[in-house]
Amino acid sequence: MADKPLTISNNVNLSLVRQSSFLSSLPAELQTDMAQQFRLEEWKKGSPINPALLLSRFYTLLDGQIEMTRCNPESGREVTLDVIYPGDSFDVVTLLDNQPHNMLISPVTNLKLISIPIEVMRQWLWTYPELNKQFLPYLASKMRDQENLSTSFALHDVSTRLSRIILKHINKVNAYTGERQDEHQYHLINDLSDEALARMAGSVRQVVNKQLQHWKSKNILDKKRKKILINDLAALYEEAHFTESKL
Repeated sequence: MADKPLTISNNVNLSLVRQSSFLSSLPAELQTDMAQQFRLEEWKKGSPINPALLLSRFYTLLDGQIEMTRCNPESGREVTLDVIYPGDSFDVVTLLDNQPHNMLISPVTNLKLISIPIEVMRQWLWTYPELNKQFLPYLASKMRDQENLSTSFALHDVSTRLSRIILKHINKVNAYTGERQDEHQYHLINDLSDEALARMAGSVRQVVNKQLQHWKSKNILDKKRKKILINDLAALYEEAHFTESKL
């Protein structure tokens, strides 16, 4: 398991800090002060991140995508707990309780991140009401995501779960806060295999592939290697039993 990032730099400018989902709306003066505490890191695709690092540093993803999974060592079965998007931070749970988190953290692509000592982030949360005002809604959204994940596994079939995963990805693209010319790169249906989508949907590759091919035959989407292009968004909302306002 890789313990060290590919490169580390202390040159973090204001534009990088503003890509964080809950730092982007802070006053510019506070963002400038915070930027001096961050460092820029790059990680290689396919090299799992040692979870122990999350006890000492708090990370925000700027570029790429990360899959966070948990595995049953007896059966080998894996389930995806979360997918980290550009602008998302991790691990919020460890930030709050200072306990190690039992999960695998796998870069799906090469990554660019900013990080800060986790004790500094905790101190900021105590010190700056402006930060708390942005952080608490972000924390609530992550908690709601986990609630939706658990209820979806219990209450919905694979078709509904998979369509909701795809719609969630589209919604995350719309919320991207980085450079506008780079927005097209962050459609997270890119670079996710059928195996990865199956882990996210709590299913197996064969079932997910069959469902994707069915939607392709109905021209709801087009699937090319690890890319999924949506042709009929309304039909996908119907498969998910959503109205567009739901997302």
